[in-house]
Amino acid sequence: MREAGGGESGDELARPRPAQAPPRLPPSRPAGSSCESERSRTRAHSPLTMSLLDLHYQQLGDARWAELLPLMRQAPVVRLVDCGVTGGRCKDVSAALRDNAALTELSLSSNELGDTGTHLVLQGLQPACKVQKLSLQNCNLTEAGCGPLSGVLRSLPALRELDLSYNQLQDAGLRLLCEGLMDPQCHIEKLQLEYSNLTADSCEALAALVRAKPELKDLGVSNNDIGEAGARMLCRGLADSTCPLESLRLESCGLTAANCADLSAIVAAKPSLSELQLGNNKLGDAGIAALCPGLLSPGSRLKTLWLWECDFTASACKDLCRVLGAKESLRELSVAGNAVGDEGARLLCESLRDPSCRLESLWIKSCSLTAACCQHVSAMLAQNRSLQELQMSSNNLGDAGMEELCQGLSQPGTTLRVLSVGDCEVTDQGCTSLAALLLANHSLIDLDLSNNCMSEVGVMKLAESAQQPSCPLEKLVLYDIYWREETEDQLRAVEEKKPGLQIIC
Repeated sequence: MREAGGGESGDELARPRPAQAPPRLPPSRPAGSSCESERSRTRAHSPLTMSLLDLHYQQLGDARWAELLPLMRQAPVVRLVDCGVTGGRCKDVSAALRDNAALTELSLSSNELGDTGTHLVLQGLQPACKVQKLSLQNCNLTEAGCGPLSGVLRSLPALRELDLSYNQLQDAGLRLLCEGLMDPQCHIEKLQLEYSNLTADSCEALAALVRAKPELKDLGVSNNDIGEAGARMLCRGLADSTCPLESLRLESCGLTAANCADLSAIVAAKPSLSELQLGNNKLGDAGIAALCPGLLSPGSRLKTLWLWECDFTASACKDLCRVLGAKESLRELSVAGNAVGDEGARLLCESLRDPSCRLESLWIKSCSLTAACCQHVSAMLAQNRSLQELQMSSNNLGDAGMEELCQGLSQPGTTLRVLSVGDCEVTDQGCTSLAALLLANHSLIDLDLSNNCMSEVGVMKLAESAQQPSCPLEKLVLYDIYWREETEDQLRAVEEKKPGLQIIC
C-alpha cells in the first residue's frame, strides 16, 4: 500500500507555481515524489560549468566545498540554494566573489547566513561588481542586517532584482533598506519582500520608494499585515509614480473592499500592469464590484488576476464576467476558495463560450461546486478554443460530474492541456469515463486525480490508457491514493514502457 502526501493550502488554491504554499518559511525540499525520485532528478539537473554554478538542496562537505570555490571566482551565475551554507563559510564566499568580475547573479536563498554572514557575503560585492540579481530569501536576515545591506545597495548600480522574502526585516529594517534603494545610483526594477513581518508603518517608506524609482516594474509585498491603511498609502505612492509597473502582489495583506477603488485606479492608469495578485484578502462582492471598473478601462492590459479566498459569491462573478467578455488580454484568473457555487461557475462558463474571451487558465478549486455545474463546464470545454488549464479540485463533482466533463473533453478540437480534479469524490466509475477520455482526447497532457476514492482497479484503468501510444498524457498525479506494492510495481512498469509519462504518487 502506498501513501504520498499533498494537502491543500493557500497557494494551491491560487496557482500552480509554486507547487505548495509556504507556511511562514518556504519548503526546503521539493514537494512530492514520483515512481522515479523527484529529488534525484533535481540534483542531477544541477549544472556545474564555467558560466553557471547552480546547486539546490545539497549538503556540501569540506572537499566538495573546496572544489566549488574556483567556480565561485569566475562563474557569472552563482546559485547555492539550501546548500547548508552557514556563517562559517561566508568568508570563503566573500573572498571568491571579490575575485569574480563576471558575476551577474547571486542566490544564497534558504541558507542560515544570519546578519553577520550576510554582511560578510556583501563585502565581496565590490563597487565594480556587475551583479544584476541578488536573492537572499530565507537567510535569517533581520533588522540588524539591513543597515549594511542598505550601504551595499548604494554601490551596486547594475542591480535590478532583489529578493529578501522570508526574512524578519520588520518595519525598521525596511526603512533602512529603502534608504539604500532610494540612492540615485540604485536602479532597482524588481523588489520581493514577501513574509518580511511588515505592517502599515512600512508603507510610507515603500510609497516614497515607488515614487522615486521610475524603473520599478515588479513589487511583491504579499503575506505582510500592512492592512487597509498601509495599502492605501502604498496605492497613493503608485498613483503618483511614473514607474512602468508590471506585477503587483498584495496577497494576504489584510486588504478590504475599501482598498479596491484605489487598486482599480492603478489598474486603469498603468497599461504596463499585467499581473495583479490579491488572494486571501476580504474584498467581498463589494470589493470586486469596485475593482472591475479599472479592469474594464481602456488602459487596462491585465493578463493575470488572482482573487483566491477573497470572500465573494456568485454575485461578484457577474462583474468578472463583464471583464472576461471585454478584455482579450486577460489570460489567467483564479476565483478559488470563494463560495461562488454552481451559479457562479455557470456564469463564468457562459463568458468562456464567447469567442472574444481568450482566458487560458481558470482556477475554481474549493468553490462549493457540485455535479450540477458540470454540464455548463462540459459545454464550455467542447466549444472554447483558448482555455488550456482548468483547476477544479476540492469540489463535490462525483462520478456524474466527471462523466459530464469527459463528454465535453471528448469532442473534436478541444484544447485543454491541464485538468485538476483532485478531491472531487471520484470512484472507479469515474475512472472508467476518464480512461476512455484519455484515448479520445488529443490535447490533455496533465491530469491530477489526487485524494479521490478510486481503488487499484480504477488506478490501473487510467494507467492502461495512459500507456497507449495514442495517448498524449505526460503527467498523471495520484497523491493520497492507497494501493498495494504490486500495483506500485505495475505503475513503475508503465513508466518504463512509456518514458514520456510521469506518474506522480
